[in-house]
Amino acid sequence: MTRALVFAYHDVGVRCLQAVLDAGVEVPLVVTHRDQPGETIWFASVAELARARGIACIMPDDPNTDEVLAACRATAPDFLFSFYYRRMLGAALLALAPRGAYNLHGSLLPRYRGRAPVNWAILNGERESGATLHVMDVKPDHGAIVDQEAVPIGADDTARQVFDRVTEAAARVVARSVPRLVAGTARLTPQQHLGGQYFGGRKPEDGRLGAGWPARRLHDLVRAVAPPEYPGAFLDAAGARIGIARTRVVRDGAGRGNGPGATRAGGEAGSADARLALYARDGALWIAAADGGLLQVLQATVNAEPLDARAFRARWGDARLHPDR
Repeated sequence: MTRALVFAYHDVGVRCLQAVLDAGVEVPLVVTHRDQPGETIWFASVAELARARGIACIMPDDPNTDEVLAACRATAPDFLFSFYYRRMLGAALLALAPRGAYNLHGSLLPRYRGRAPVNWAILNGERESGATLHVMDVKPDHGAIVDQEAVPIGADDTARQVFDRVTEAAARVVARSVPRLVAGTARLTPQQHLGGQYFGGRKPEDGRLGAGWPARRLHDLVRAVAPPEYPGAFLDAAGARIGIARTRVVRDGAGRGNGPGATRAGGEAGSADARLALYARDGALWIAAADGGLLQVLQATVNAEPLDARAFRARWGDARLHPDR
């Protein structure tokens, strides 16, 4: 029977590990992560799936130690798969699988190589993302493509909504690809790296809304880091931290609006000094963007407490709040 060593984490890890098992491949060992203290764990557990299927499971802090390498070598794998595992695997680990090592990445490679590809794609206003299974080498997200599948990104989709689609696409890609890899019929397509990009990881501070940003980019950041799965967008103003969890583009900087009343909603066009301004009017919260665009704020907090138009007016009256920086 074909044997595979699997490194996996997150929802993608669970669904893709299941797809490998469903393809009749024996998995003697799964390598995963311990959940990190302080991280919001909104996704399924690879360790729990491994336990339910009677598969040995280890959670090393560093997968590239001699001890982990020995444990992995003892499984005598034909293939190695990495499904949203968060650490880079060194050349010694990749060399354990004589029939190849393969990684599932949450973008349409060569675009959005690196960390947090779904979040970056939304922030950059992309209209599609996807899942790609590719050959692993020592460079991240670098090897030839086995298969990939695109998923749409709607104009108001949050990162969780897009990630769920990517997870489904990832499971389908793996389910299609594993039988071909086992049979030796998979066709590999070299990546065109000149068209690729590499993105780094994201931190909670990266959710800060830019005072000079256009309305669409503000909206895209809000949905790219929307809570509760992600830390959320925010601005610091008037001595308070104001979290912006959901928005709707009422009018962009070109004057294009969403629905009736888009040209008059919230009153005036924008901040005279071309900075983001948050205010309450007509029973709602609004963000006037630097480009003259306008967002309706659908969900917000102040110092982690709910903030709506009534609470805003009780605290700041008719003020227009600008970011402190």
